[in-house]
Amino acid sequence: MGAPPFTEIGGSAMVRGGGLGYRSALDGDIRKHTADIDWLELIADQFFPLTGQRRDKLAELSGLYPCVTHSLNLSIGGWAPLDMEYLHAVVQAGDAINAPWFSDHLCFTGDSAVTIGHLAPLSFTRISARHVAEQAATVQRLAQRPLLLENITYKFSIGTELDEAEYIAEVLEQADCGMLLDINNLYTNSISHGYDPLEFLDRIPMHRVRQLHLAGGRWIDGVLEDSHDTPVRSEVWQLARETVSRSPVGAIMIERDSDFPDEFADLLAEVAEARALSTAP
Repeated sequence: MGAPPFTEIGGSAMVRGGGLGYRSALDGDIRKHTADIDWLELIADQFFPLTGQRRDKLAELSGLYPCVTHSLNLSIGGWAPLDMEYLHAVVQAGDAINAPWFSDHLCFTGDSAVTIGHLAPLSFTRISARHVAEQAATVQRLAQRPLLLENITYKFSIGTELDEAEYIAEVLEQADCGMLLDINNLYTNSISHGYDPLEFLDRIPMHRVRQLHLAGGRWIDGVLEDSHDTPVRSEVWQLARETVSRSPVGAIMIERDSDFPDEFADLLAEVAEARALSTAP
């Protein structure tokens, strides 16, 4: 059996406060500001294959900060067999940094033969929820550490027997796994699909939310895109405050992928605000 998803293992008590997503363009500043950043999230895929310099970089970063891994291609919602070679690589990366948990997306990205290069939405049906939960439970058991699934943005729904909140709740409860709640994705979806994000929070199992992503987006051709290239919007900060008022969340992270500010202090200010929101004891 794998480790229970909410057992404190491998230093998880240290992954608290304001975190930052590690990006190589920020490497120098990240290494200089250990007093201002509480923890890092590392994209596991960027360290594959885990040999030589990549392993050394993981050792360096995890020596400076508590770290967790976030992967991109588990394709937990795919109907093909799990890509065991990929899962093994994800597990190796987590082992290398003694990650207390690891995360991926509640979506489909392809299979061992073809990767579509996109986080595709799943069918919001009970059959799909059962299948995804079985996949997630298997991944968590094989990895021997808790798995967090992240909500994605989506432009359209496929099969609407359930709504998004119902679907997520069924997957998490049946898999007995945790959630990485992306607040910007929640806000974006609420705009795109016309639902109340606070009602969404009321209907998912908040006790399973262990980590938050906060990111910025931009309007493109009348559509709010989850671009990760702007500061966090005020509406997203407010929704994050509403989230932690419902249930304590200890690990809150700023996710910025491109168009980094000229002054690293601007990112540190967002990390500080995330730290202030962190509520887990």
